[in-house]
Amino acid sequence: MDTFHTCHIPQVARLGHTLKQGAETCLVYFDTCRSSNGGTEAVNGLIKLHRRIARGFRKLDNYRLRMLLIDGGLDASPHTQP
Repeated sequence: MDTFHTCHIPQVARLGHTLKQGAETCLVYFDTCRSSNGGTEAVNGLIKLHRRIARGFRKLDNYRLRMLLIDGGLDASPHTQP
Protein backbone atom coordinates (compact mmCIF):
# COMPACT_ATOMS: atom_id res chain seq x y z
CA MET A 1 0.00 0.00 0.00
CA ASP A 2 2.92 2.36 0.66
CA THR A 3 4.09 2.16 -2.96
CA PHE A 4 0.73 2.27 -4.78
CA HIS A 5 0.87 6.04 -5.21
CA THR A 6 4.18 5.77 -7.10
CA CYS A 7 2.92 3.17 -9.61
CA HIS A 8 3.12 4.04 -13.32
CA ILE A 9 -0.45 2.80 -13.89
CA PRO A 10 -2.71 5.83 -13.32
CA GLN A 11 -5.60 3.90 -11.77
CA VAL A 12 -3.33 2.19 -9.23
CA ALA A 13 -1.62 5.49 -8.41
CA ARG A 14 -4.99 7.16 -7.84
CA LEU A 15 -6.07 4.24 -5.63
CA GLY A 16 -2.83 4.68 -3.67
CA HIS A 17 -3.52 8.36 -3.10
CA THR A 18 -7.08 7.60 -1.99
CA LEU A 19 -5.97 4.89 0.42
CA LYS A 20 -3.23 7.11 1.82
CA GLN A 21 -5.67 9.96 2.48
CA GLY A 22 -8.36 7.77 4.09
CA ALA A 23 -6.13 5.32 5.96
CA GLU A 24 -6.49 6.96 9.35
CA THR A 25 -10.27 7.16 9.11
CA CYS A 26 -10.55 3.49 8.13
CA LEU A 27 -8.11 2.26 10.76
CA VAL A 28 -9.90 4.07 13.59
CA TYR A 29 -12.69 1.51 13.16
CA PHE A 30 -10.33 -1.21 14.37
CA ASP A 31 -8.90 0.92 17.20
CA THR A 32 -12.37 1.45 18.71
CA CYS A 33 -13.30 -2.24 19.09
CA ARG A 34 -15.14 -2.12 15.76
CA SER A 35 -17.75 0.33 16.97
CA SER A 36 -19.51 2.71 14.63
CA ASN A 37 -22.30 5.24 14.63
CA GLY A 38 -24.27 3.36 11.97
CA GLY A 39 -27.29 2.83 14.21
CA THR A 40 -27.47 6.50 15.13
CA GLU A 41 -27.19 7.52 11.48
CA ALA A 42 -29.97 5.10 10.50
CA VAL A 43 -32.37 6.49 13.11
CA ASN A 44 -31.42 10.04 12.14
CA GLY A 45 -32.22 9.26 8.49
CA LEU A 46 -35.63 7.88 9.45
CA ILE A 47 -36.40 10.93 11.56
CA LYS A 48 -35.44 13.29 8.72
CA LEU A 49 -37.58 11.35 6.26
CA HIS A 50 -40.64 11.39 8.50
CA ARG A 51 -40.12 15.01 9.47
CA ARG A 52 -40.57 15.88 5.79
CA ILE A 53 -43.68 13.70 5.63
CA ALA A 54 -45.16 15.07 8.89
CA ARG A 55 -45.36 18.73 7.92
CA GLY A 56 -49.08 18.74 8.72
CA PHE A 57 -48.67 17.97 12.42
CA ARG A 58 -49.57 21.05 14.43
CA LYS A 59 -48.97 19.65 17.90
CA LEU A 60 -45.54 18.67 19.15
CA ASP A 61 -47.00 15.63 20.94
CA ASN A 62 -48.33 14.22 17.66
CA TYR A 63 -44.95 14.74 15.99
CA ARG A 64 -43.17 13.08 18.92
CA LEU A 65 -45.53 10.09 18.80
CA ARG A 66 -44.92 9.75 15.06
CA MET A 67 -41.14 9.65 15.65
CA LEU A 68 -41.56 6.98 18.34
CA LEU A 69 -43.78 4.97 16.02
CA ILE A 70 -41.24 4.88 13.18
CA ASP A 71 -38.40 4.10 15.57
CA GLY A 72 -40.21 1.06 16.95
CA GLY A 73 -40.71 2.56 20.39
CA LEU A 74 -44.48 2.51 20.05
CA ASP A 75 -46.90 -0.14 18.83
CA ALA A 76 -48.69 0.83 15.61
CA SER A 77 -52.02 -0.67 16.62
CA PRO A 78 -53.66 0.98 19.66
CA HIS A 79 -56.06 -1.92 20.18
CA THR A 80 -53.63 -4.82 20.52
CA GLN A 81 -54.07 -7.10 23.47
CA PRO A 82 -51.09 -8.27 25.54
